[in-house]
Amino acid sequence: MGKYLKGALILALAALICLGIGLYLFYPELEESGFIDYLRYRSNPDSVELPVASELARCEGVPFIIPTSGWIGVMYGDSILGTQQHSGLDIFSPDGNGASPVYAAYDGYATRLPEWTSAVIIRHPQDPLNPARQIWTYYTHMADAEGNDYIVDQIPRGAYELPVKQGTLLGYQGDFNGFSPRRISTHLHFSIVKDDGQGNFLNETDLANVLDPSPYLGMRLNTQCADRPPACRIDVECP
Repeated sequence: MGKYLKGALILALAALICLGIGLYLFYPELEESGFIDYLRYRSNPDSVELPVASELARCEGVPFIIPTSGWIGVMYGDSILGTQQHSGLDIFSPDGNGASPVYAAYDGYATRLPEWTSAVIIRHPQDPLNPARQIWTYYTHMADAEGNDYIVDQIPRGAYELPVKQGTLLGYQGDFNGFSPRRISTHLHFSIVKDDGQGNFLNETDLANVLDPSPYLGMRLNTQCADRPPACRIDVECP
């Protein structure tokens, strides 16, 4: 028994050492991204003023509203916090599960596949920035870690092509991660997905299949030149 306990302690110590090294190496990047402030806020909300985006807000002259409130912590193309070439935006609620509403960013037709626990996708027949093509917006993590969903009853599993207007309530932020052992914080993952040309959405997890949300939301959200925290601006494209 003593041998097993000793082995467990050695593994725990090694994990702590690795964590310490990781924090030391990536601390500047995490601090620049605002993640350190986010951790401080989660520990003590009075300790730091966390920059929080407001749901339903819209920058002047752009088509999309911000779909939820919270700290925009992981940007388009980011490779931080366990992500690699992140396909959209992660917006973290400071208020925990089931508290921060999620809204449709633009008019369209909502679908929730039968196997989807926490996700909704909306088809937009005409891209407001390029009317010759169809696009989709994807919203996920709207359930708790056990798979109890926070999606509104009007969008049940198997719902297909339900008309929605910009600002329609879809659900609430959660921390569902597909029954993965890796826990996540409460947030919404939001992305703009390309169409395959035949009326179907492409695989959202591949960066090549999604669009930079910057011009749709009127903020620099591309990791190559992102403002942290994001702010409305005219020149949203990276130089």
